[in-house]
Amino acid sequence: MIDHFRMFARYNRWANERLYAAAATLTEAEFNESRGAFFGSLCATLNHLVVADGIWMKRFTGEGEAANQLAAILYTELAALTAAREALDARLIGWLDGLDDAALCRPVTYSAITNPAPVTHALAPGLSHMFNHQTHHRGQCHATLTALGKESLALDLIYFLRAEGKEWLAAGEPA
Repeated sequence: MIDHFRMFARYNRWANERLYAAAATLTEAEFNESRGAFFGSLCATLNHLVVADGIWMKRFTGEGEAANQLAAILYTELAALTAAREALDARLIGWLDGLDDAALCRPVTYSAITNPAPVTHALAPGLSHMFNHQTHHRGQCHATLTALGKESLALDLIYFLRAEGKEWLAAGEPA
């Protein structure tokens, strides 16, 4: 099962690279223009993803910085935001590569930002949520980009698997 999450971490990085490359084609005004996504602009939505992943990694590992607001804007410039995203994706991959299947059953306890009551669950559902959350908001980013007249992006998992993750398409465990 840990290999499943390792696959998603690599897919996550791959999709983020494509999304950030598309964002780099925008003007500063377009990057900051609200287009109806939950967090408004592409800048705000990408910041939210960095914020949320930082929060989850702090919960999972007990290490790193974690914002105390889901809508925090940590980076106003795309270059700094891109560097933070790349570092976070690399951190996630490295951390997952050091885990085994037993770690997925380990309890994680934290207090949510939106409801401070303590929550405890196994690591695996938290990881599933984190990757699903990324996909959800990347979809909003994609919609924002296309609303700004940019070309549609192919971000589906199967495209990653066919291009860079072929070992996960083969039967059995990845190499």
